[in-house]
Formats: sequence, structure tokens, C-alpha cells
Amino acid sequence: MNKTITDGIVLMPTPFAAGLDVWSSGDGTAGSPTYENASNAAFVPADQDFGGALELLKTQATQRLRYMIRTPIEPGCYLRITARVKAVSGNLPSVRIAGWAGRGNDVAVDGIPETGTSVPLTSYGEVVEVSAIVGPGARGGVDMAWGGEPTYGYFGLDLTGPSGGVVRIDDLVIEDITGAYLRKVIPVVDVVDFGAKGDGVTDDSAAFEAADAASAGREIIVPAGTYYLGQDVTIDTRIRFEGTVTQPRNRRFLLRRNFDLPSYIDAFGDEVEAFKKAFQALLSNADHESLDLGGRRIDVFGPIDMAEAANETVFEIRRVIRNGQFNVKSGTGWTPGTVTATAQYNPGSNPTRLSNVTGIANIEVGARVEGTGVGREVFVRSRNLGAGTIEPSAPLWGAAANQSYTFTRYRYVLDFSGFTKMSKFTIDDVDFQMDGKASGILLPPLGETFQIRDVSMTKPSHRGITSHGRGCQDLMVDRCLFVSDEQPVAAPQRISVGFNVNANDAKIRDSRFQRFGTTMVLNGSGHIIVGNHWFQGDNTPDGPLTAGCVFTQTNPKTIITGNYIDNCHIEMSNQYEPFPDFANQFSFGGLSLTGNIFNALNAADWFTFIVVKPFGTGHFIQGLSVTGNTFRSINGPLNRVERVDDSIAPLDASRHRVIDFSANSFNNILQETINPVTLEFTQGSAAQNWTLDPGPWLPFGGWSRTIPGVVAQGSITDSGGSAVYDMPAATPLEGPANNRVRLRWSKAVKGKVQLTVRCDRPY
Repeated sequence: MNKTITDGIVLMPTPFAAGLDVWSSGDGTAGSPTYENASNAAFVPADQDFGGALELLKTQATQRLRYMIRTPIEPGCYLRITARVKAVSGNLPSVRIAGWAGRGNDVAVDGIPETGTSVPLTSYGEVVEVSAIVGPGARGGVDMAWGGEPTYGYFGLDLTGPSGGVVRIDDLVIEDITGAYLRKVIPVVDVVDFGAKGDGVTDDSAAFEAADAASAGREIIVPAGTYYLGQDVTIDTRIRFEGTVTQPRNRRFLLRRNFDLPSYIDAFGDEVEAFKKAFQALLSNADHESLDLGGRRIDVFGPIDMAEAANETVFEIRRVIRNGQFNVKSGTGWTPGTVTATAQYNPGSNPTRLSNVTGIANIEVGARVEGTGVGREVFVRSRNLGAGTIEPSAPLWGAAANQSYTFTRYRYVLDFSGFTKMSKFTIDDVDFQMDGKASGILLPPLGETFQIRDVSMTKPSHRGITSHGRGCQDLMVDRCLFVSDEQPVAAPQRISVGFNVNANDAKIRDSRFQRFGTTMVLNGSGHIIVGNHWFQGDNTPDGPLTAGCVFTQTNPKTIITGNYIDNCHIEMSNQYEPFPDFANQFSFGGLSLTGNIFNALNAADWFTFIVVKPFGTGHFIQGLSVTGNTFRSINGPLNRVERVDDSIAPLDASRHRVIDFSANSFNNILQETINPVTLEFTQGSAAQNWTLDPGPWLPFGGWSRTIPGVVAQGSITDSGGSAVYDMPAATPLEGPANNRVRLRWSKAVKGKVQLTVRCDRPY
């Protein structure tokens, strides 16, 4: 590159023969003294070595000679100033190339070198050549590294040493030698050419920004070194790193052209730091909606605090992280924090507050709460250190007024708990390899439409995805694979949970969950669970199996359709109610199970696929549909497919309404469950009262509450064989369990009837 050729810039000073009025004895600025008509300077037209030459008597300690026409200094351009000098008589001085750096209207730029190496003149008549290179960067051979601030210079030479000597000076030469530093015909811009030091201390932000501004589509290169960026830096063109950068957490580095994790790894060297800075840029108007991890594996040795990385607390614009892997490595950062503390609980005053919490400063937001009367997957949503209070993510169903609690904070690869609110965030096609050392994702405490899709959660230590607040509103889990770290552990001993939901409208679709302690714990309502496969079996013959899907409120308004539910059961409970006895709330219902495959292998015969577990008295079922499902048991039959867990409280079967348990397929199930059920009964001997027992067919120990129909099959005859055409009186709620029906005829009869019975009232 040569500016005199490419840009037509004139660098060469005018010869001395043209006059000495443009040659200053000062710094070269306008108004400085010149050598025109000076007593110690004269032009010699016929020097045997130089032709025309300037003869100069040294009269000052530093005798200056400066060309008064501005020589431009441009980014990326390097100039060499050369002078040929010989001593004629008198004392022998030393000579050096020198200049004056300026900008604007002769404003001096201070603090930069303005002289080259001094060379002594040792004999008369000997021609000595001195030169110096000036340019923006401190490259090898550069005598005067001026950085990016000066825009021009006044160049010449200095005579130093003893005065009284006479020297002759040939015409000065200024030439562009940038080609010595840049390879020819390569469209690159080097940050060093714009003043970057790369010493890890000097703030090189301005140099990076200047290189970007001058790039004009060329690639920026960052040579070896460590470049400290103390300010926000935005790079709009493609950039390539040989060296690395460092930057404070509160400053942003935006790579708009090559915005991907590999580029940030090249920039920062460290994979985790690169991911943090790239994530920060993603949330900082990087002109990209997604961060491509480039298929890279990120080795993580401790949780990544996503809010701290982003230096943000609220973000609600759609953003995506995609296409990579987080690989958990051993480290103390994964050790859960456990605190035991006492607290007071008054659900009548505030059902989501623990007060007078001892040692509250040691209890972390996001910690799981355990204790008497605490439901599954209750977490610390927030804390108030001054007031000594904790806000749990859900009310407690049976906690004492004052008792001890255990708070366990699991460690998550991606921890979003530092955000106040975060919405519309997606993690796509990312593999979490946790090897039993870490949990997966802790959602923000508040937000909407957090989406996890095509993600693999492999061997989390405790939890796959945790919601400790309401950041799970409209949570979407699509086409994901969850594999627990407890494959060989017996089902009742497993502690892992695939995910939990506290808010409404979760969509769980086309995902697979393998051998967790519990696959999902769902609070809220409006959920859609479609096309998934979750299985929790073990290798224990006739062993107890556990809940795979747990609802924590009575009326979840949820559909479960087209799933493969294997070796686990669906549990309906109300364990998040501070007053779990039935009062004015909805009771159990609002759930539709349609077209699912239920499968059990080597299960104990008392195992059932559907369980209702009341945590308070007075509850019943209202609005439950179980239709078109297939129930199957392998290696041993099951007694039935549904039951009530009345270990805390029973159901009130006298109040069941609108239960549809029909069109299901039962394979190796001893007792089928149907409601309404139509059964054929035969009375072999004449009797006026027939007692019929449809109870085993009715779901959840239901009573024979409604009799929609009784139809005779063939003739009803008396003891003499004469046909009787009476209609019997049908009485429900017969027998000690209220699940039989009595038919009373006008006289003793025998025959066959079809009886339709419901355990509910259908209106």
C-alpha cells in the first residue's frame, strides 16, 4: 500500500533550492521562525555529494529543522523520513530525525515520541544517513508510534551535541512504507494500526472502534496480545482474532457481522466467559435474534448466572440460544447449599409467607423448601432480609404455626433466577451433559413463553427444569429428551424431578422422559400435554411405582392426550392449598385423559395408573374424562387402573358429578372401570327384591348414585313361568358401601336385565 500512488497524497518535502521560507527553526507550526534570510543558514547549489544542499551552522543546544507543510498521518499508514548529512567544519554534532505531532488547527498532541535515534557525526566530509519511521502502531522498527489521535506532523531533523559546527544537509525524503508492514492485496484492517497496544492495561476501545469505522468492508484483524476494552465496543464488520480481549462485566462487546459463540471464544479465549459476553450481546441489541453456539461444547465448572452475565434484570424481547452443548465438569461450584431454619407460618394472614425466619441471610432464592405440611416442588421465590420473611412459590397445605424447614439450593447450569422478569426466551437444539453433577435450568421468577425445544437434558443431579416463581407462564417443552442419573435406582428411592410448573398454560409436547423420580409436577391450569413418553420403571419385581405426573391443585383444566405413560401414575392432589378442606373452591376435575397408552411391567397388583389424593376433607370429583385410553399390564395382572389415596383424607363419593370413564381398552386388568356402566344381571330364582352389584366397575370407589336405565332382556317371569310386564322400582346407594342397586318388583320374579349405573350425577 502506498498513499502517494493510491490516494495521490504528496509526502515529499520541497527541495531546499525552492527556498527556505518553508523550513522552520522551530516546531514547524504557522508563525514559527524560518531559515529564510537566517544568518546561520544558506543554500549551497553545487555540493560534490548532494548537488544542492542546505548549509547550517549549529548555534543552539538543539538546532531544529522542520518542514512547515503538513504531512498527513492516516490510520494504517507508516512513513519513513530520511536525511543525508555531513559535517563540514567546527564541532561535530549528532543528528536525528524529529517531528511535531498535531491535530486540528495546530493543536499539539502530547505524550508521544517525536524523535528518532540520534547518530553522531564522527568525521568531516563523511555522508551519514539517518532515518526514522512514524506511524500509528508500535510495530517493529517504528521509532515514533503516534497512535490514532494525530492527523498530521511537521517533520525534519535535530542537531544535538556541541554547537559551533557547520553541516550540510541533502533534501529530506518522506516516503510511504506501509507495505513493509502489511501483506500486499489483503483486505484487512489491523487494530494496532489504529493505536491498540495489546498490553492488557491500556484501554484499546477507541482503537477497535476506529478500525471498525475505517474498515469499509475489509476484515479487521487483532494480532497477538491482550487487548483491554474498558468501554462498550461495537464491531460492524467481520473480525478475526489472534490475540484476545478482556472487558469488565458491565461493558458490552457486540460483534454484529460474525455474531456466534466461536467468534467470542476466539475473542475471549475462555469458553464460559465467551458465552457470557455473547449472551450479554444477544440481549444488547446485537442485531441478532439468536446466538448460534456453532455446535461448540462448553465445559462448565460451576453455574452460569445469566442475569449477572447479561448485566440485565428485565428482558422481554424474543431471543434464542441454539446449537451447542454444555458439558458439566467436576467442581465445588455444583455442591448444593443446605440450610435448616425455623419459621412461622400463618396462612390466614398470608399463605405465601414464612416469617421470623432464622438465619435468613444463608437461605438462597431458588432453594427448595422441605418440612411438615410442605407440598412437592415448593421453592423460595424471594426473601426480605430486613423483614426476615421468605416468599415460597406456593402455599403450604399443613405446616405448623412454628416449625423447622430445610432449604436446599440446587446448582443449575443456566441460572436465570437473577432476572426480575424474562419473557419470550428460547433454548433450541442444545445438549446439557450433566453427568449427575448439576441440574439443568432454573427459570426466572417471572415471565412468559419460555421455550425449551429439541433439547437433551442428560443426567441432571436433581432437577431438569425448575420454576421457583411464575417464569413458567406458557412454558413450552417441545421434542426434548430428559434422561435421569438414577437409571439403576429403585423407583421409590429416586429424588430427581424432570420439571415443575407453577403458572398456567404449559405446553409439553413430543418429549421423552426416562426414569426420573417424578417426571413432572404441575401447578396452575390450562396445560396441554400431548405426544410424550415418560417412564419410571425399575428392575424390581412386584415393586412399588411412583407418580409420574402430579397435579397440585384440584382443577387443573388440562388435557393429557396421545401420551405413552409407562410404569408410573398420574396423581391429582391439592397439596398447594393453604386450607385443603373443601369450601367454595373447585374440587377435583377439569382433567381430560384421552387416547393415551398406559403400560406397567412387573408392577405390584395394587398399582394403579390414576390416583386421586385429597389433602383435605369434603372433596369430590367433578368434570373428569378418561376416554379412549389403553391400559396394559405385562408380567402379572393389576387389580384395577384407578384408586383414591385416602392416607390424608377420603373423597366424598356422594358428590361426584360428570365423570366420563368410557371407551377404554383393558389388557391384563382384573377389574375394568367404566362410568356410566351398563351390566347384564341374571336372577335365577324368583324374588321380589333383586340386589345388583355394579360397584367394582365404578371409578374411585364410587357409589351407585344414578340409574339411567333398566331394560329387561327377554321375559321376566314369575315362579310359575308367567310373563310379568311390570317396571321395577330401582333404588341406588344400596349396601354397606353405597355401591349396589336394588330392584323391587310387584311380586317375586326371575329373569335377566341390563342395568346402567353412574357413580355421579351427570348434571
